[in-house]
Amino acid sequence: MAMKLTEAVLENDYVRLEPLREIHRDDLRDACNADQAVWPSFYLYSLANEHFDPFWARVQKDRESGSWIPFAVIVDNRCVGISCYIGIEPVHRALELGNTYYRPEVRGSAVNPAAKHALLSHAFSCGANRVQFRVDARNTHSRGALVKLGATQEGIFRQERVMWTGRVRDTMFFSILREEWPAVEAKLLARLANNAAAGGQK
Repeated sequence: MAMKLTEAVLENDYVRLEPLREIHRDDLRDACNADQAVWPSFYLYSLANEHFDPFWARVQKDRESGSWIPFAVIVDNRCVGISCYIGIEPVHRALELGNTYYRPEVRGSAVNPAAKHALLSHAFSCGANRVQFRVDARNTHSRGALVKLGATQEGIFRQERVMWTGRVRDTMFFSILREEWPAVEAKLLARLANNAAAGGQK
């Protein structure tokens, strides 16, 4: 049976994920411009300044083709970032969760784990067997976040991508499988519950 990954509004106590549309464009542009230093460091391409409009056009084209499902990450009725299903392979029941960016002020809050929970839960409920993540091998923060999430590190693909700056990066692959999701989800929900008990940001 093929995976039937669908667009949907995904929501929990911390975050709301809406299929990316024109109404999110200005807030997302502002969010992407809020951290000028991050783009040359670890991102394959920049979404800031003059790079935003070409990205927007491409992501809408990919959404229409079905190869991407992009989501606006909404907190307090404002788009604070983006996260996407990419590399969608319905027959193989596999996809990648990536192209994630958040405004600096929501990083380190409950937003990212809550968004990950919503996206992973939806993917597995739609029939996914595997959700993978790719991260720059030099990005120790993102690597640590994926380990904390409960994803399994699979290895490093050497010189796997050329970044927009011209640097050739090594890429580390992580994944979560369907049979691993219940344990990963339980751990993730416990983190969110602890965050709420400690008065963490919603």
